[in-house]
Amino acid sequence: MKSRYISIIFTAFIMLFVTACGGNNGGADSGRLTQFRAEDWDGMKISAITGGVYDKIILDNIPGAEPVYFYSLSDGIEALKNSRIDAVIEDDAALRLHVANNPGLRMLEPFVTIDEYGVAVAKSNDELLAELNEFIAQIKSDGTYDDMLKRWLDTAEQTPMPDIPVGTGETLRFGTSGIVDGFTFYKDGTLAGFDIEFAYRFASFADKRLDISMMDHGALIIAVQSGKIDFAATLFTITEERKQAINFTDPYYIGGAALAVFEEQTDNASVAPGFLQNFKKSFERNLIQEDRWKLIADGLQASLFITIFAFVLATLGGFGVCGLRMSKNPILRAIGSFYITILRGTPIVVLLMITFYIIFAKSSISGTTVAVIAFGASGAAFVGEIIRSAILTIDKGQVEAARSMGFSKIGAFFTVTFPQSVRVAFPTYMSEFIYMFKMTSVVGYISIMDLTKAGDIIRSRTYDAFFPLITVALVYLITASVMIWLFNYINRVTDKRLRRAKK
Repeated sequence: MKSRYISIIFTAFIMLFVTACGGNNGGADSGRLTQFRAEDWDGMKISAITGGVYDKIILDNIPGAEPVYFYSLSDGIEALKNSRIDAVIEDDAALRLHVANNPGLRMLEPFVTIDEYGVAVAKSNDELLAELNEFIAQIKSDGTYDDMLKRWLDTAEQTPMPDIPVGTGETLRFGTSGIVDGFTFYKDGTLAGFDIEFAYRFASFADKRLDISMMDHGALIIAVQSGKIDFAATLFTITEERKQAINFTDPYYIGGAALAVFEEQTDNASVAPGFLQNFKKSFERNLIQEDRWKLIADGLQASLFITIFAFVLATLGGFGVCGLRMSKNPILRAIGSFYITILRGTPIVVLLMITFYIIFAKSSISGTTVAVIAFGASGAAFVGEIIRSAILTIDKGQVEAARSMGFSKIGAFFTVTFPQSVRVAFPTYMSEFIYMFKMTSVVGYISIMDLTKAGDIIRSRTYDAFFPLITVALVYLITASVMIWLFNYINRVTDKRLRRAKK
């Protein structure tokens, strides 16, 4: 037990040391470029955010370059700093804010493309589309639009969200990613930015209430198509290909996709800060400022809530699956085998998205409830097999002996088979619980802010990849270690053989 604690402390120290010391190796040779020319990029690697149009922009406009996929701009910039790629590509408005906050990051001119950005609306919702276009025209004519641009897209510190009166009509469901600085991000623990103000102002204009769902960028269009949300905005580029699947409003922003490269800083006038100074600075910026530690706490709470309730559901379902698999009826056995084959063979993130965007697309149940159902259904397949395997390890002779002593079939099961199978299954059963807890890291694909999503939100604001990721990893590690200790304690207390060995 002591060795486990020592390993945890050692791992934490190594993680924090890497965090504080950084690891930037400087930029690639592309950092010496001063202007964008497509012919300069043959064979070079450029980041492309998953779910965006950047890979198509790269292939259409920089055919000699190779797209490398990342989930966020922050991930791409960190890879750029460490020379894993040669450049990042992003919409100019979001990229300017990153350039202003990342010494050495430089945006190339001219833009790769000039693009229009709009709000996504379902094909079937022409009424909402017309109302949004009317609203866009109004705020552009009365000066509100210029005021919003100045407030959120200036590289200086953004001002607080204005006080916007709430409508009283039906509820509008708005989706956003929450990780595009300037447009949709967390400030002082609440969503803010150009897109957020836009959504609130539109709800006030339409005299409707507003419900905001935060989802992965790549899932927002799917959510609009499925009817899970009414409209979405997170700096969507309007393209002809996208317009075949979704409607877009008139452009609410015009900019372009630009490349940025990283140049290692050569100013040696001051001594580089040491480990403790770096750690203190990173700690204050990533956790203390704007009470960002609360995002981690809320994310951990969401992850634990989903894990506990999903595992209860998985346990109940697991007994049912086990019963089907051990039934003497061939049809029931076939149903159980089919269930296990489908659920064990489907990645949990795919099952989660199918459950949220297809099965419960028209339902108003929360994303957390959907996650509990999806994880519970998946876990039932694994728990069912754990229980069945444990039952099969029990010698049938013991059951026969119990029956000969007058026990009924059910009585023999609960007196002889079940207690022994629980002891056999317990270690694997508890490992499944810990595995499920770690797998909740994918629930950010739907409208849930879990522990991993909280780290992504912090990274999008602080432009620091190391500290938020290491913090999230340590929270997972410490929580899982506490679970392991608790389960081992339960095992020691309930296992008669271990108690006798101690005596």
